[in-house]
Formats: sequence, C-alpha cells, structure tokens
Amino acid sequence: MEQATLDIEVREQHHQPVLSIRTHTDIAHLPGLIGESYRRIGQYLGELDVEPEGAPFVAYYNQDMNDLDVEIGFPVEDVIPGDGDMCPGEIEEGKMVTCMYIGPYEGMVEAYGEMHRYIEEKGLKTKGPAYETYLNAPDEVASPEELMTRIDLPVY
Repeated sequence: MEQATLDIEVREQHHQPVLSIRTHTDIAHLPGLIGESYRRIGQYLGELDVEPEGAPFVAYYNQDMNDLDVEIGFPVEDVIPGDGDMCPGEIEEGKMVTCMYIGPYEGMVEAYGEMHRYIEEKGLKTKGPAYETYLNAPDEVASPEELMTRIDLPVY
C-alpha cells in the first residue's frame, strides 16, 4: 500500500512532565522492550493512583539499529518520583515538526524522509530526540494499516 502524502506542520510543544525508562536495545528486541516498559510504568502509575496525561511514547536519541538509545514512557500531569529505572523527565517546550502517520511501523521510514525534506525546505534544523506517540497498538487494530503514530521532531 502506498502511503498518501503526509500532512506535516509545525506546532508548539508545551513543557510536558513524563515518567519514563531510558535504555539501549537493538531493533529486534525493541517491540518486547516497549511492551514490558509500558506495562511496568502503567503498573507503577496505578500504584500511585496516577492516570497518564496522554498516549505512550518512545523517544529515539539515535538511529543505530544495533544499539538504539530510547526513552519509553507516558506523559503525566506533574513530576512523579521515580522507582528504579523509571525516572521523572520532560518533553521540553518548543517547536516541533509533526505529522500523523497511519500504517505499519515498517513504513515510517518514508514519513521521516518527508519530514526531513519539509524541515530542510523551511530552513529549520532538528535538535533532540525524535518522538513517536502511539495512539493505538497492534493488538487494538484489525490490521497494521490502521496503526496511528504521531511523529514529532524538535526543531529550531
């Protein structure tokens, strides 16, 4: 299936507290690690009687598929004390180039390419990690074509 042209725009990100786990993994182990991290963080938030303030995310600090530096977490209303490798953090305020990608995760490479072309055309520069916010999950949809991921790239 061919991906339709993406609706790419610039938006303002407000300061957002998060509770997350930052770690390293290879691409083969990433799906399991994401699932396990979401489960552990969700359980801890439940113990604290805290609801996430939005959908879960993964921040990618590099693109080395053999040694990905990732931050896996949830946005929360206020700073929450950490527990072990679960740490309070933040998504910094500032400009983000954003798009909604609908389709299988494997197809996001093209979306990133379009976003980087947009950034270059607008004379912007990227800074910080790439954020993927997962608005649904593979076990919630009938087909990977229905997966919805918001991609955000911090820019200046």
